[in-house]
Amino acid sequence: HLVESGGGLVQPGGSLRLSCAASGFTLDYYAIGWFRQAPGKERERVSCISGGGSNTNYGDSVKGRFTISRDNAKKTVYLQMNSLTPEDTAIYYCAAAGLFRDCVSNTGINYWGQGTQVTVSS
Repeated sequence: HLVESGGGLVQPGGSLRLSCAASGFTLDYYAIGWFRQAPGKERERVSCISGGGSNTNYGDSVKGRFTISRDNAKKTVYLQMNSLTPEDTAIYYCAAAGLFRDCVSNTGINYWGQGTQVTVSS
């Protein structure tokens, strides 16, 4: 069970931090990814982090602006989003995969959250 929070309306250039809280399974054993889907577009991988946090991966569109992190003791994964643009507007989902490479390739996802809306607009 994954629950996202932290979405909302922000002006261009602003920041948001999304949280993904896990329950019902051992978070340490899973890579966690953030994905997003905008209206009329395919779901896009934003970022992934390995179970221990040592490996991370970012989509080209967010490199240098977004940072993924995790606190396994709190069973929570975060996505810090800076320098937001209207193109970042989407529903953001977190997902758990048994392997880091499965998260990066968006295959073999075991759990999905329900999503949180991020809207970047002036």
